Amino acid sequence: MALFDLSPDLMRDYTGSGNEPADFDAFWQRTLAAARAFDSRPEATPVETPLTTMDIYDVRFPGFGGQRISAWLRVPRGAHGPLPTVVEYVGYGGGRGYPEESLFWASSGFVHFQMDTRGQGAGWSVGNTGDEGPSGPSHPGFMTRGILDREHYYYRRLITDAVRAIDAARTLPQVDSTRISVVGISQGGGLALAAAGLVPDLAAAAALVPFLCDFPRAVNITDRPPYGEIGSYLRVRRDEVTDAMETLANFDCVFFARRAAAPLYVSAALMDTTCPPSTVHAAFNNYASTDKRLQLWPFNGHEGGGMVDLKNALDHVTVHVATTRTTTP
Repeated sequence: MALFDLSPDLMRDYTGSGNEPADFDAFWQRTLAAARAFDSRPEATPVETPLTTMDIYDVRFPGFGGQRISAWLRVPRGAHGPLPTVVEYVGYGGGRGYPEESLFWASSGFVHFQMDTRGQGAGWSVGNTGDEGPSGPSHPGFMTRGILDREHYYYRRLITDAVRAIDAARTLPQVDSTRISVVGISQGGGLALAAAGLVPDLAAAAALVPFLCDFPRAVNITDRPPYGEIGSYLRVRRDEVTDAMETLANFDCVFFARRAAAPLYVSAALMDTTCPPSTVHAAFNNYASTDKRLQLWPFNGHEGGGMVDLKNALDHVTVHVATTRTTTP
């Protein structure tokens, strides 16, 4: 593995290669208004586990089109009053996993709301949510499902789910609705960036080696999946390049970043051929909040900073939920 992208000096000022749709805001306002027409209240059922330090609930909440989306709610046992909460999104191909997995955030004192990923959950961790959306011909995977029409594109549904997860978490008695942060790695990091651009009052956001950034550049400099799915599709369906790229622009985290107010921690790895570092820089350099930090890992691929990255994210979230702490008992 070696450096393959722009030099760090050039990336420092790189802002992306795509064009923002003129009706980007209107499209997402309409999308979220339709989703919010469904009742936000989730169903939370206690789960029996051998764990002694946290209580876990199996959650169902309404996502895109009112479809019931699964999530885990992990609550530190013995906690008093609503707690700061982390809404976490999962990497590509994975689902919410088992209730006894992913204990980091709840073990650190946060309520942990971990969203399942519709249609995924059979790649490296199990999921429990199907995808009820329409689709035309597609390459195996999720990147090209409905890619010719933004109304039916897979990530319209998934990003809407990500926002609705925050809406659902706010209604839970264990959650301090004023201290919600979003976090994720890879695809999860992209969803965290999108959510930060669509939800104005988050306490913090942490996106580690995020996906879904600067599609035009990504599909031209890497053929590794998941971006490679798009190239493979267009290699066969040659006359659909313009339509596909017009659709993708509505889901590019570079444009969500322009609207984001939450303090941000983001990381990129200079040898990452899955989520190229220049694409992460594009999102970071467009991120609206000036309270933002970019951590580079010079000799790493898509594993990024591993546990060091996660600890950095914890430090970032901890600092910012402290600054947004409510004074109400």
